Amino acid sequence: MRAITFLLFCCFSLFGFAQNDKIFSEANTLYNDGKFAEAIDKYESILGSKEHSAELYYNLGNANYKLNNIAPSIYYFEKALLLDPNDEDIKNNLAFAQNMTIDAIDKVPDVGFSRIINNVVNTFNTDTWAKIAIGGVLLFVIIFLAYHFSYSSSKKRIAFVTSIVSLFVGCISIIMAFQKEGLNKKDNPAIIFAQESRVKSDPNPTSEEVFRLHEGTKVQVIKAYEDWNEIKLSDNSTGWIPAKDIKLLKTF
Repeated sequence: MRAITFLLFCCFSLFGFAQNDKIFSEANTLYNDGKFAEAIDKYESILGSKEHSAELYYNLGNANYKLNNIAPSIYYFEKALLLDPNDEDIKNNLAFAQNMTIDAIDKVPDVGFSRIINNVVNTFNTDTWAKIAIGGVLLFVIIFLAYHFSYSSSKKRIAFVTSIVSLFVGCISIIMAFQKEGLNKKDNPAIIFAQESRVKSDPNPTSEEVFRLHEGTKVQVIKAYEDWNEIKLSDNSTGWIPAKDIKLLKTF
């Protein structure tokens, strides 16, 4: 019975993929014909089937950009970049879309020791740091065994130093992996979708307005409270914004 269920699941999955490929091709044709709104409907129907890819989000970004839909174009380019961080076409088109935004927000750079640490941590993702850590520890074990069974004093010396270096690399990589995971958890970006949003000092519509933001601006969500989100900008300004005014980028 389980085998039959599994086969049925595979069949439906293959049918779904084939159907989505057909829809994707139809959407591309509509896009090339200049029918951008119709293409967006087709692309979004694929998202409705829970299929996600950098190419799909990239095409959605392009179609929305053609219609001057500022927030959706930036949102989809950003989502595409999350799935394919090294794609230059996505980066370039995102930059074009960001030029349509109103808000000019300065970025406060990291300085001193904090900047150095963050640069090192961001060199690799969490999985890569973990693999380096495992490799370092395994290398330590192998070389330490070689040190233990070696009879030559010069070979022992080389093996001992190499094993210590390997263990050090392994330990540092473990620390970097945890640091990177911590940064990933803190990173909760969102895009403003409201044409204009009034940011408040407290999660209350009657509280003081601290500043206003406009569609397409990228913010960091710090925490949520009822129907409000506390946000932080790249210039370290903070405030509370209605949750309905933004869309989180890391929700797929």
